[in-house]
Amino acid sequence: MFDYQTPAEVKLLGAAVIVGLVQLLWAAGAARRQQGDLKWAAGPRDDPRPLSGVAARLDRAFRNFMETFPFFAAAVLAAALTAKTGTPLTLYGSALYVAARALYVPVYAAGVQTVRSIIWFVSMAGLIMVLAALFR
Repeated sequence: MFDYQTPAEVKLLGAAVIVGLVQLLWAAGAARRQQGDLKWAAGPRDDPRPLSGVAARLDRAFRNFMETFPFFAAAVLAAALTAKTGTPLTLYGSALYVAARALYVPVYAAGVQTVRSIIWFVSMAGLIMVLAALFR
């Protein structure tokens, strides 16, 4: 057998999965509270019940996470497979992405517009840092 140390970036990828799961549960819980009827939620949902307010913002924040997470996961896995982890670009980039994505949700839920956009930009900067390391 060989001794394999899991790169910190891969552990941060796992942390990003946890952030996504928390977002999913938070958004689903808020939606169920607003939409009320669990029988409707368990059914085919043929009659739409739009979300509003915090529940809608949580849903949009989760959808936004789902738009960027596959790119982050692919970048981290590519860095790990090509032995490009452990550099400042991959380590700090991964940490920035995860931290910013964790902060994004409560800020978005609170309706803070400009700060939310800055946090999103920071998460994208982290993702771009990881990608940049692949081309060094």
